[in-house]
Amino acid sequence: MSTHQPPEAPGTPAGGAGAPDARQLRAILITVSIALMAVVASVSGLNVAQTHMAVDFGASQTTVLWIINIYTLALAALLLPLGAIGDRLGRKPMLITGLIIFAAAGVVAGLAPSAGVMIVARVAAGISAAMIMPITLAVITSTFPEEERGKAIGVWTGVAGGGGIMGMFLSALLVDVADWRWLFVLPVVLAVVALAMTLKSVPNSHERAKHSFDTTGALVSTVAVIGLIFVLQEGPERGWSAPVTLISLAVGVVAAVTFVAWELHRRDASLLDVRLFRERGLASGSITLLVVFGIQAGIAVVLFPFFQAVLGWSGLLSTVAMMPMAVMMMMTSGLAPKMAAKIGARSTMALGVALATLGLALMALFVSVDGGYPSILAGMLAMGVGMGLSMTPSTEGITGSLPRAKQGVASALNDVTREFGTALGVAMLGALLANGYRGSIDGRLDGIPHGTAETAREGIANAIEVAPRTGSHAQDLIHAAQQSFVDGWQQSMWVGAAVMAALLLYVALRGPKNTAPLETGAEAVPESGDVDSVAVR
Repeated sequence: MSTHQPPEAPGTPAGGAGAPDARQLRAILITVSIALMAVVASVSGLNVAQTHMAVDFGASQTTVLWIINIYTLALAALLLPLGAIGDRLGRKPMLITGLIIFAAAGVVAGLAPSAGVMIVARVAAGISAAMIMPITLAVITSTFPEEERGKAIGVWTGVAGGGGIMGMFLSALLVDVADWRWLFVLPVVLAVVALAMTLKSVPNSHERAKHSFDTTGALVSTVAVIGLIFVLQEGPERGWSAPVTLISLAVGVVAAVTFVAWELHRRDASLLDVRLFRERGLASGSITLLVVFGIQAGIAVVLFPFFQAVLGWSGLLSTVAMMPMAVMMMMTSGLAPKMAAKIGARSTMALGVALATLGLALMALFVSVDGGYPSILAGMLAMGVGMGLSMTPSTEGITGSLPRAKQGVASALNDVTREFGTALGVAMLGALLANGYRGSIDGRLDGIPHGTAETAREGIANAIEVAPRTGSHAQDLIHAAQQSFVDGWQQSMWVGAAVMAALLLYVALRGPKNTAPLETGAEAVPESGDVDSVAVR
């Protein structure tokens, strides 16, 4: 057990110096937000450069998808182990190391001469992102005093939620005005700025634990996450019944069950005390983030083809069209703590989930080919507000359920939940859209040559590409594809609304009663000068 000494207030340096003042706290929040933005922007940024990479590297679509997905896979797989290591070795050194590797990996990726080099660079970037992401939130929860913590977490969740769309917009802008390799300039610059500010502004905190590191739990959790995320990423491409998909699913499930059994056996020396999922805050926060991030990611998969193939917009204009939802999400994430303080965390979460459900229903009801962008704007805005209100209390519920000495693990769990939700949402809503599209277009292909009709069934982009080959039927085929896409859209939106409605019922019944503060006896306090703080249990 840790050395016993009287617990100190949050933010009180171990060496006896005063707590960080408002200016220092602001600098810390800006620093971790910039670091988080670098990581989040890199998740979605390369999506806008798929065709460019395929041409430059002479790579297949499968290889290009691996370049994109390997980053997320490495990030998700290592979040828990590296978050726990950051708790032990020091959060500031872990953040510094991660930012250095991340920036170097970005430079290598930007100059990569081949797909192989690019994949290696993306793996390194994913590993370093797993060092950075949980630490950014852990720094907030271990440094900010309780009365300021909710606001800071609101900013963090806003950046985490809206940063992907912001990153995609800036990436699309760079591709349009320069070259796709300039995509890596943004995350590298953000990482360098965050590194300089970390060295100057971020205090250190760490846990002095009596138990050895849970190596077995770390390895098994990594295998479980890799197996399950791989299924969600590759299932739509390879087929859900393909041998590699089924094997990966089996490995992931067995590893997940083994992880739970091992952690229950190890108890106090565990990587993650799974018994804490009995707590309302941890359970409801995790489930809410899983569903909300899943729906958000799935909507992005649905929206971009709508903007580009149905409305005929460019990639840049399509990302601009997503911005209202991102802005509303980021704004309401900052307002959520104030609302939670007035009406309670559960009521705030429930209101957010209800608004997100309404947004999905509005988009399902009013979307149309002729209605264009205005037909979905109200739904997008409601979704943005709802996600912002629900994410912040959910994140507080997770971080507040673990002691201060385990905030790296708490933050990592929060991030793993987001990554799982993202992969699950993309797989689910993407499959629903594709199935709905195929089911709808089958009845609209009369008079279209068989080969062309089969191509058109693959997706709306394929239909528009082959439409000129059909002569006088070209416009009919394009209209049929667009209307079929809208039909598939409505199906996926209604399913998403049903899932969110079920979440609303769960939050209303099992959500946290209020935003629970972290254990005061488990504070990790920032260092003063060269004195490391020690988490006191």
